[in-house]
Amino acid sequence: MQCTYCSRKSCRTPESCGLEAFDRDAVVEKYHTEENQQRIRAAARLVDGGRAGTLNRLEETMEFAKDMGYERIGLAYCYGKEAEAVDVQRRMRSAGLEVSAVSCTTGAMSQESLNDLSTLPGVSCNPLSQAAQLNSEGAQLAVLYGLCMGHDILFTREFSGDVTTLWVKDRRAS
Repeated sequence: MQCTYCSRKSCRTPESCGLEAFDRDAVVEKYHTEENQQRIRAAARLVDGGRAGTLNRLEETMEFAKDMGYERIGLAYCYGKEAEAVDVQRRMRSAGLEVSAVSCTTGAMSQESLNDLSTLPGVSCNPLSQAAQLNSEGAQLAVLYGLCMGHDILFTREFSGDVTTLWVKDRRAS
């Protein structure tokens, strides 16, 4: 599918272009599970009725977490962004959320112990342990803050709850 090249954009109306390779009825059925309905309703409350664009991403995340009834939030952050993570955690706590912040260096594991090809000295980023720690603490929502490319994927695959990204580290402007 090449939606970026489409000139019709019929999918933005109730008419499909018909090029989908997925079972539309099966997808609609998935939306109607109680778990997905809860999330779609919470998301809709953030953007429907003229609210789109009135909150920043952190405000949306906090409101979504409260709306979903999450009791434990995990903040998985890059150690290089710890000062910002402290501020995010403070703001989330002041909004009444219970937040556990876990650095990417948790576990203090060496580069060579995690990467068979690494010859770098020092401690490695450790997204699998970040996820394991937050899982052990019962976090229901993980908020990613500046995890490296690839590390975010490993974290997301390992974490047992919902995941959203608050901030992406871009090492170079486009």
